[in-house]
Amino acid sequence: MDVDAVAADLDAALRDAGTAARAWKEKLYLKSDLEFYGATLPAMRQLVKRFAADQPDLERGDLLALVRALWDEPVHERRVVAVLLLERFEVLLEPVDLDRIGQLLRESKTWALVDNLATSVAGPLLDRTPSADEVLDAWAADDDFWIRRSALLAHLGPLRAGQGDFQRFCRYADEMLEEKEFFIRKAIGWVLRDTARKRPHLVYEWIAPRTHRASGVTVREVVKRLPEDRAAEVLGAYRAGRPVSS
Repeated sequence: MDVDAVAADLDAALRDAGTAARAWKEKLYLKSDLEFYGATLPAMRQLVKRFAADQPDLERGDLLALVRALWDEPVHERRVVAVLLLERFEVLLEPVDLDRIGQLLRESKTWALVDNLATSVAGPLLDRTPSADEVLDAWAADDDFWIRRSALLAHLGPLRAGQGDFQRFCRYADEMLEEKEFFIRKAIGWVLRDTARKRPHLVYEWIAPRTHRASGVTVREVVKRLPEDRAAEVLGAYRAGRPVSS
């Protein structure tokens, strides 16, 4: 595959799919230093779908080279497509690629790139990586809050499905629970909310003694999937600044 030619074709398609008005709005909304073409997410997903249909035998090396070629230009839509390609062909990735994924996460600097990369690429890859605990422990302690957010969100898919390592997630969440950063508070609540889809009792048991430490952002997400009586207990305790009474 001629990686540069494919990247150029994808770039041209992204430009054609964008509008100046949307580019301006998206750049303002995301408060980003990147250039924007103004293409919509559905249009980008369709572009990746067509590419995948044309490349049924794509090899890992070509995937990684194409992702790098797209990412290296400071254009938001190119980077989104790079993430979508990694998501689409995630099964081609190997544990050794975690360093590359971690670097992309570090360079993302926005939820619009970090979240899908963490949940749909890093998460599944970590699930089949023997050193997952070591990698995630390092991410959870990183100075960059986007990397810490990624350590939390990497658990989302399995926990949402009623599987996954809830205890490991809880360990990270407990360490970050009193952080002031909105995107950390939101991530904790998001993962707990989706865990409660299948196992609300686990979420209630975890949050109940911690309601006085949790932020409103976290609590409001958590209670969305709890039974009504449990949600009322959690909200009441949070508003009173105390743990749920035993």
